[in-house]
Amino acid sequence: MDRRDFLISAAAAATVLALPLPALSGTGSEFPFKKKRKAILGHEMAYVDEGTGDPVVFFHGNPTSSYLWRNIIPAVTPTHRAIAADMIGMGDSDKPDLAYSYADHAAHLHGLLDALDLKNATLVLHDWGGALGFDWAMQNPDRVKAIAFMETVAPPLMPFESYEAMGPFGDLFRAWRTPGTGEKMILEDNFFINEILAKVGVKTPLSEDVLAHYNSYYPDAKSRAPLLAWPREVPIGGEPVETTELTRRIGTYLTESQLPKLLFHVTPGAIVPAPAVEWMHANVPNLETIHLGEGQHFIQEDYPDEIGQGLANWLAKLS
Repeated sequence: MDRRDFLISAAAAATVLALPLPALSGTGSEFPFKKKRKAILGHEMAYVDEGTGDPVVFFHGNPTSSYLWRNIIPAVTPTHRAIAADMIGMGDSDKPDLAYSYADHAAHLHGLLDALDLKNATLVLHDWGGALGFDWAMQNPDRVKAIAFMETVAPPLMPFESYEAMGPFGDLFRAWRTPGTGEKMILEDNFFINEILAKVGVKTPLSEDVLAHYNSYYPDAKSRAPLLAWPREVPIGGEPVETTELTRRIGTYLTESQLPKLLFHVTPGAIVPAPAVEWMHANVPNLETIHLGEGQHFIQEDYPDEIGQGLANWLAKLS
């Protein structure tokens, strides 16, 4: 696929999936927390650690950071300790010369959580943070008491059988995984942040202030290495093997675990559409769901108050 065809495909995907509204979001663009730092495997991880009580751990995905949760964390800190880490190479965490494979991220993020010695933790998961969070929960069943998740790595859509099974985004992922094309689009042109995050993945386009904050962590092509590595870790047609197997284990875990679970979902959604919600209702035990309204993937930007209040109400019931 040449660049012209790719842009046509991207525009088609945006037309199909975006829900265009003329107004811009922009309230709550400030990041009101001071991050702490802890050395893990020789690299410093940055993280928010606010409040007291049982921990609520927020996991972000690609191409975001703990900034994604800025307007949701305050809803839980009156009664709980809120922790939100920046993945290695992302946000304010160190940006070492790594492959930024799933294994690299898991070693650093899981290492941080282990170092914090968490107990009775509630996990709040989004995007690749879901894979990392479910994985940590499976490894630490005695430390986790509940899981909330939204637009994350989960059955029944994942692992994807093929590019064609991904719908309008299949061509995008094929291009991102093509040597040279992916580097041009994500590293050089910053397509993932300026198009997918800012426009296609939200109901209402991000304000200039919010977009500038997301971009501040990735000022050049080299700093965007994790943003390209993540699409190449998505399990498609059995590759990569590691994330394909992990995603299958997550599916088994969700259908067998008796932990309390809360799913936030939107219409049409990106990786948790209505058929996936129906499947979860039928197959995932101890599950509550909250439908937020119209949306795509980065629903924290469109519904921070609703997610925060939903979490707070659910946490109160768990207590």
